[in-house]
Amino acid sequence: MRNWLLPEAIADVLPAEAARVEALRRALLDHFERRGYRLVQPPLVEHLDSLLTGTGRDLDLLTFKTVDPLSGRMLGLRADTTPQVARIDAHLLNEPGVTRLCYAGSVLRTAAAPGDSRQVIQVGAELYGHADIAADRETMRLLVSALTAAGIAGLHLDLGHVGLYRALARAAGLDGSGEGDDAELFRALRDKDGPAVEALTGALPEPARGALRALATLYGPAMTTLAAARQALPALPDVAAALDALGALASAAEGVAAVHVDLADLRGYHYYTGATFSVFVQDASGAVTDCGRGGRYDGVGRAFGRARPATGFSMDLRHLASLAPPREGTSVIVAPDDPDPALAAAIAALRARGERVIVALPGEHGSGARRLQRDGTQWKVA
Repeated sequence: MRNWLLPEAIADVLPAEAARVEALRRALLDHFERRGYRLVQPPLVEHLDSLLTGTGRDLDLLTFKTVDPLSGRMLGLRADTTPQVARIDAHLLNEPGVTRLCYAGSVLRTAAAPGDSRQVIQVGAELYGHADIAADRETMRLLVSALTAAGIAGLHLDLGHVGLYRALARAAGLDGSGEGDDAELFRALRDKDGPAVEALTGALPEPARGALRALATLYGPAMTTLAAARQALPALPDVAAALDALGALASAAEGVAAVHVDLADLRGYHYYTGATFSVFVQDASGAVTDCGRGGRYDGVGRAFGRARPATGFSMDLRHLASLAPPREGTSVIVAPDDPDPALAAAIAALRARGERVIVALPGEHGSGARRLQRDGTQWKVA
């Protein structure tokens, strides 16, 4: 094997793609800033116990680990940015009231789905300090508006709520963790394995038994699915609150082609604590591409000394750049290597307007480029 080959699922980003990714990164961060979200830049590497504290423990298997030669302590390369932003909010900023933060940077993971990269350029936004559904609504709308601003059309919004399964599992006498006595049922529901759900709920008491069986079938257009859920699920306080939250989010959705609800969507179950949302696009062949996902993860900063309500989302910047319309760029302008002060002034003016200008080196011609040429006492682009 050639020693310059990159590791599996790791790739270089070449100039054309890098330009699209960087332009999109700037546009998204500007979009967030105009809505009051301040940029933070956590380090790529931290002490492992900090990275995996609290909800970050679910990232253990995805985290690259090494030993710090200075301290002898275990270090981790971040596999997700949210635990770091939670640490910043709780431990460093420690602000009263609502805090809005955003970020953009690479994360590295030990594994990736087929066709994906293990190095993800992650961009996202997070809102801390507000427990009301209004905060979820704000971050959900921010995700959709950011994708729209990036030029990605035909967006579909999916909503879920992990609190529904927790409430129904506990009503059935299970611990609701998804890892204890309900582990098999949790996996069957997550995978929408109807026969397995039927078998695993056979000994459970009613009405929880029927409700858990119904949960696997409750997905589809938002309002009709929520109406069916109110009929099929027991009137437990936590169930009613979850359905009310989903109804509020569905009613507030703007700029999307369709809104669906999936009440058995348990992805990120050990991370999220409430409503979840994801946005995707579907091409003409029916292939679905994930554009971004998020939700509520209250208490994410508890391990750092401040358990605050929190909601937010993240996106894969390279995936978004592949979906966004191509950039309308202009060719490079080649200027001669001439000491004329008027030429220097012309180059500076062009660059100030956003043009790309290079001064030709000896023997450099710049095939296909525009050229800066003398016209009397002036320099003009030809």
